[in-house]
Amino acid sequence: MAQQEAVYATDEYGRPFIILREQGRKTRSHGSHILAARTVANIIRTSLGPRGLDKILISPDGEITVTNDGATILGQMEVEHQIAKLLVQLSKSQDDEIGDGTTGVVVLAGALLEQSESLLDRGIHPIRIADGFDRACAVAVQQLDSISDRVEFSVENKENLLKTAITSLGSKIVSKEIRQFAQIAVDAVLTVADLERRDVPFDLIKVDGKVGGSLMDTTLIKGVLIDKDMSHPQMPSSVKDARLAILTCPFEPPRPKTKHKLDITSVEEYNKLRDYEKEKFGDMIKMVKDTGANLVICQWGFDDEANHLLMQHELPAVRWVGGPEIELIAIATHGRIVPRFEDLTQEKLGKAGIVREVTFGTTRDKMLVIEECANSRAVTIFVRGSNKMIVDEAKRALHDAICAVRNLVVDNRVVYGGGAADISCSIAVAKAADEIPSIEQYAMRSFAAALDAIPLALAENSGLSPIETLTAVKSRQVTEKSSRLGIDCSGKDENDMKKQFVYDPLISKRQQYLLATQLVRAVLKIDDVIVAGEADE
Repeated sequence: MAQQEAVYATDEYGRPFIILREQGRKTRSHGSHILAARTVANIIRTSLGPRGLDKILISPDGEITVTNDGATILGQMEVEHQIAKLLVQLSKSQDDEIGDGTTGVVVLAGALLEQSESLLDRGIHPIRIADGFDRACAVAVQQLDSISDRVEFSVENKENLLKTAITSLGSKIVSKEIRQFAQIAVDAVLTVADLERRDVPFDLIKVDGKVGGSLMDTTLIKGVLIDKDMSHPQMPSSVKDARLAILTCPFEPPRPKTKHKLDITSVEEYNKLRDYEKEKFGDMIKMVKDTGANLVICQWGFDDEANHLLMQHELPAVRWVGGPEIELIAIATHGRIVPRFEDLTQEKLGKAGIVREVTFGTTRDKMLVIEECANSRAVTIFVRGSNKMIVDEAKRALHDAICAVRNLVVDNRVVYGGGAADISCSIAVAKAADEIPSIEQYAMRSFAAALDAIPLALAENSGLSPIETLTAVKSRQVTEKSSRLGIDCSGKDENDMKKQFVYDPLISKRQQYLLATQLVRAVLKIDDVIVAGEADE
């Protein structure tokens, strides 16, 4: 007779209570962990792929975000459960490391946890399951390496990079202008990339946005764009052959650092003070003019008197330019940031071909564009859109596309999307599982089944019959020995992902598998949650 899981008993006062077996409680706690993680994964699942749906996120102060970027959705969700928080961190680490594939990694982790639940119910030890998953992951990563193709690209031949960027943008809100956005992402990366070292310095790419216009008006500016205008309306709106003095000191007379109080008892003293201030302003402007500068970029503000004197001396100025923007201007123009007027020399000036004000629509909003910079590698992507929500989502979409292109510059191997790589790895892992004599083969088969979750979700989100579509593609992959066959999400009657140009960078896919497996191992090792300061439940 099977042992009872729970026993009903009463104490000496006749109060009833239930005695549970310790092992039974642990199994249940695994179940609650897995349920929490699966719930989070199911929320994200419908956002996967080119036909994936968006989510509206409302912040505590009522701000609305519409997105289908996995990392953004999870980052803004108020997740209470401890294990579910691990999934949030999982998508963040994929975003930080790779920048794309944040939805896929959470869907895969959720599927692995779902599979591990049935293995736990069979009585297989959690660590044996985790070991089996690790072996399966090694097989899958090896299979990815063997099915990957190298794609050639250069500054002249960008077609393969464009196809990767288009794949990344396919599921985003900007898919209407997909070719234009892909071109912008590729041009931005190739402008700043060091192809010899295979390095892309992201700090040279600035993404800025302004509401107004349509997505079509989004442009790539070879230079720096700052949301400021000239400090005086009568200053020239464009400066050619600009030599920039980049200052972090304010245009005001020196004053003691400590607290001070100035008593003025007569008109003469007041006039003296005013003359002193005017003289100091004059000296400052003379120091700047003597170096040959014809434009001042200042981190601090200056009062009307300083503004008027700058105008009189025909020295255009921009005030209240933030720290990150000042740094970007200095990098772009090869200028030095100067903390004191006395330190300003001709060698420390930045150089740019033209600095001009740009006006938008009827709002009289102005922005400054610094073009033809000494360092030609600095670029700004200027996003336009009909509302703030679209501008923000377009920025996120561009970030993902830029990351996908950057991944190809770092490692130019690709696997094919549309679930093709996942199905191929699933077949390879299932085949390897049959050759393993130990109990890990059950975990390896479950890993193979979990890999099918991505093509299943793609088929489901595209309105296809998930299981029929997957089995048809899987059998074709085995019979035709082609790892390029995937789910036809776009309804083009073509399952060959190479012909559909659906490319995924290899490092992105490999990172998804490794991160998801590590997370599942961590969750399987947890059997109890003890909250500090509270009694053990």
